[in-house]
Amino acid sequence: MLKIGSYVLGALVLFAAVFALLPASSPRTETGATLHGVSLTLYPASDPDASWRFEANQVVNDPLSGETHLSRLKDGGRWLRERDAAGQLTGKTVLDARLAADDLTIDRQDNMVTDAATITLVRECAVVKLTGNDAQPVRVEQNTGFSAPLAEVDSPAIVGEVLDMRMTFDFEILESSEKSSFGWDMNAAEQCVGGERVPV
Repeated sequence: MLKIGSYVLGALVLFAAVFALLPASSPRTETGATLHGVSLTLYPASDPDASWRFEANQVVNDPLSGETHLSRLKDGGRWLRERDAAGQLTGKTVLDARLAADDLTIDRQDNMVTDAATITLVRECAVVKLTGNDAQPVRVEQNTGFSAPLAEVDSPAIVGEVLDMRMTFDFEILESSEKSSFGWDMNAAEQCVGGERVPV
């Protein structure tokens, strides 16, 4: 019995020595790519007539999550392929909306999420300041529009604060809280002409 115990003890010591000499596992390697000083164009699959152009100080892509994070945006805009009166493409693109935000995350469906953003709808001369919160960030959904818990709207036509807002890129408010305070500016001193604010 003592002899068997010695063999077991010896085997345990040998196993411990071999295990101690094994190389430590290497740390987890990060996936993805980080780029600095980037111009990026996004072609949303669900919105084929649109493309988004961004300039950012840093772009980090994570292929595992399918997310791309843009930091310190310098410029952002939604461009549309122009169509003539017959609905045929002209070969030109026109700026439809500007987007300003400190940072932005693009998910695998090409939708965008951020804490706060300002969207300028060019044709409507409308500036929409969007503010999110922890439960509901600002969202820009392709081919649909954008949403936020709080939106401050400033345009020649509509002004005010819109709570729990969903709006299209055509400046149509789809949803809003009954506690919102917005409406037509009956005393507007400006009107929108060709994407520019001009006196009435």
